[in-house]
Amino acid sequence: MPGVPRDNCHASPAAAEEAAAGKSSAFKDDPELDPYEIDFLPDYRMNRGPRGPFLNSQGVVIGDHDYDSPQSPLNHWSAETDPAVMSGEEWVHPFKDIGFQTEENRQLFEKGIRPQSGIYMHPELSTSYEARRPEIGCKDQVMRDD
Repeated sequence: MPGVPRDNCHASPAAAEEAAAGKSSAFKDDPELDPYEIDFLPDYRMNRGPRGPFLNSQGVVIGDHDYDSPQSPLNHWSAETDPAVMSGEEWVHPFKDIGFQTEENRQLFEKGIRPQSGIYMHPELSTSYEARRPEIGCKDQVMRDD
C-alpha cells in the first residue's frame, strides 16, 4: 500500500494517520511492531510461534514486556513459594522474553553473534563420561550407539 511502511501494510491509511498523530491505539498492541524486536535479524522474526501476549493457565499475562501480572507468583513470593510453580512452556513466550534485553542476546538476535563460552555457559558439546568418548577412552573398547 503506497504511503504506509511495509511493516504496517495491514493497517488502513486512516489508522496509520491517527496513530501517527497519537489519536489512536491502532498500532499500540500490534505484536508485529514490537520495539524490542525492531532490529532483530529476519531469521529470529519468523516461525517461532504466536507473537502476541497470552494468558497462561494461572491467569498470568506472558509476553507483554511488563512482567507484572497481579496473579504472578512473583508478586506473592514468600519463603514457602516453590519456584517450580513458574516452570514449563506456559511461562515462556516464544518471542517476548526479558532475556532479549541482555547484551549477549541482543548481539545474537540483532547481529548474529553467538555468545562466547564462559564459566557460566552451558557447553554445546557432550560432557558425558570420558571413557565413552572414543578419542579418550580405551582403544580396545568398541563404542556403539544403540
